[in-house]
Amino acid sequence: MSSSIKVWDAPLRVFHWLFALSVSGAIATGWLGGNLMIWHGRLGLLVFGLLVFRLLWGVCGSTYARWSRIVSAPLRLPAYLRGQWRHAGHSPLGSLSVLALLGLVGFQVVSGLVANDDIAFQGPLYRLADSDTSAWLTGLHREAKWWLLGLIGLHVLAIAYYSLIRKRPLVRAMISGRSQRTSAEQQEAQGGAPWLAAVTLVCAVMVVWAVDSAAGWLAPPPKTAPVMLDW
Repeated sequence: MSSSIKVWDAPLRVFHWLFALSVSGAIATGWLGGNLMIWHGRLGLLVFGLLVFRLLWGVCGSTYARWSRIVSAPLRLPAYLRGQWRHAGHSPLGSLSVLALLGLVGFQVVSGLVANDDIAFQGPLYRLADSDTSAWLTGLHREAKWWLLGLIGLHVLAIAYYSLIRKRPLVRAMISGRSQRTSAEQQEAQGGAPWLAAVTLVCAVMVVWAVDSAAGWLAPPPKTAPVMLDW
């Protein structure tokens, strides 16, 4: 039995590190504000593109990148808590963490597309939402950053726990793509051809371009005519 197996394909690893850097940059630029808000918007679009890529790659990527694995893993949480988890890839708790992070970042991206701070930033789809909706989502966007920071903190603590206490080098695995085999049930990742990654990347770029350009070719919502009262 080989001492290690391929778990994470190259496109997923590139996504992971670009996602971590771009989300960190978006948080920092949004926090500092001012002239950096233009970069906050650009990084938000980059995060959006990465999320689109990840959604598609979860369908056509290699074994442990697929949503079928990630979504079904939490169903085995009782076995995992009893120490009976023998599978490669994300553990049930790891899958829950991934789903929570991607979901919350996805909300931040969607709300950011129509956000408006009345000073230095307007999302690319701001003109397509009425002012009340934009203001509401902008407020949620600001508040949700605390939940996002909390999830990121838990994610980092979990990685530290597995690396220092459980002696499982998760960071190294996400760099090399290989993980130590601990059970005969664990198999090498299959699928995720390079041409599929290229097609997925092109699709993600096209979606981002369409959204970023939408404000220029879609008309804003019609304004409500004032009500004339007949006294």
